[in-house]
Amino acid sequence: MCEAAGDDGGCGAGTAPERRRRAPAHSHPRPCVKCGQGSAALIIRLGDAFCRVCFREYFVHKFRAMLGKNRVIFPGEKVLLALSGGPASSAMLRQVQEGLSRETAKRLRFIPGLVYIDEGAVRGQSAAQREQSLARMETLLQATGFPYHLAHLEQALELPASILRPGPGGSGKPSPSYKDAVEGFIQQQRQEGDGDGDTLVPGLGTRDTPVGPPAAPRLPPATRTQELLRLFEAVETPTAREELLQMLRTHLILQTARTRGYTKVMTGESCTRVAIKLLTNLALGRGAFLAVDTGFVDNRHGDVMVVRPMRDYMAKEIAFYNHFFDVPTVIVPPLPTKRREKPSVHRLMERFLLGLQEDFPSTISTVYRYGDGREAEAKASSESQRCLLCLCALDIAGEEELALEPTLIMEEPEPVGNGCCQDTPAAGVESRAAFIPLLCYSCRLTFKELGPLATLPPYVRAEAQRRIRRAELELQSQEVLPEDEEPGKS
Repeated sequence: MCEAAGDDGGCGAGTAPERRRRAPAHSHPRPCVKCGQGSAALIIRLGDAFCRVCFREYFVHKFRAMLGKNRVIFPGEKVLLALSGGPASSAMLRQVQEGLSRETAKRLRFIPGLVYIDEGAVRGQSAAQREQSLARMETLLQATGFPYHLAHLEQALELPASILRPGPGGSGKPSPSYKDAVEGFIQQQRQEGDGDGDTLVPGLGTRDTPVGPPAAPRLPPATRTQELLRLFEAVETPTAREELLQMLRTHLILQTARTRGYTKVMTGESCTRVAIKLLTNLALGRGAFLAVDTGFVDNRHGDVMVVRPMRDYMAKEIAFYNHFFDVPTVIVPPLPTKRREKPSVHRLMERFLLGLQEDFPSTISTVYRYGDGREAEAKASSESQRCLLCLCALDIAGEEELALEPTLIMEEPEPVGNGCCQDTPAAGVESRAAFIPLLCYSCRLTFKELGPLATLPPYVRAEAQRRIRRAELELQSQEVLPEDEEPGKS
């Protein structure tokens, strides 16, 4: 095979790939592909050059089109925006702000709320740094005028066990069609207002909206922080640590939505982040759940639906939008690790995809489109068919024929500090082997690296005990029932 080497005189000598050629310095600015009048301020993809005005219209239209196409958020619904302070979630917040303003031609009609999870304890921030980040974030949240909720990751240790149970579904989507719901909502607002149908500004004036300057954020007790740090220090690998952080964050957001009455949650995953998550999930054995983990709609929780309206935006588009229109962001450091290379599967996939994207600009979009073609998972018909941690349907059918079998063989019962009575229910529950049948394939691999059971969040252990005891009672009833029926038959 002939190789093109610059100095060796190969067939490619003296030439460079077309994609690496740069435009000469004296080239004229490219015109905008939309208006044809203004000079292009940025090039999103090859041939897609936009001026600032047209780029803003393009950015806003894409967000509104994503919501309009899917039609899962009905007028008057309370929607919780999960913010991390990063570029994508900050751009999402700006789109909601502009969509709710009175100057907008076709306003958004849902009632927004904001939630921010403080993860500084596990990200290596000191108490002073956490206070500073919280103060900045609270200032940004209060400036929106929407009700907001600040939560600390330590609060995940106090969550109820019910957070691991899907809420009642079926009532999330109203019976009338989306069009009928919109028309009914507009008529209701005209009757309640002065007749112009423009009297509602969702989210303003609610009891959760702070008044006055933001108070100094208070950190949780030091004992809770130490307990959280022990939980993360017991995790064996950075990959499992990333999965644990994602699980705790999701459960905290879900609990906030349920207690505050929100039926939808918006997250800010961009197209780039979705592509990275897609490959990461494949590497972690979550290929069966790509539709719910990376799709626009995630309804695994039943009563609260998670939507991803930013999943069509490339990270480059979001970065330019935030830069051009002064969207404030608060960047938090990543999880600390002693490894410089390949710290976790998540970071490895991110570097891999972003490295390919530099040389092959269609890499992210190609991976993203692959995820769009995946079908949704089969719904679990009972609680026993759902994973304890991720609430997805268990993918353990035919486990004796798959790579799942070694995870069952490797796990041996391991009682944890319950004394000498091994025949008590607690002794059977507090063993690693008892947890395995409750988990999907991917969560089993993660669970093996989460350290001792004593360090797990209390709500996870409590829900596991409830499910195991319930399964034991069902098994006992199935064994006793045939014996009771035989005398009647005779």
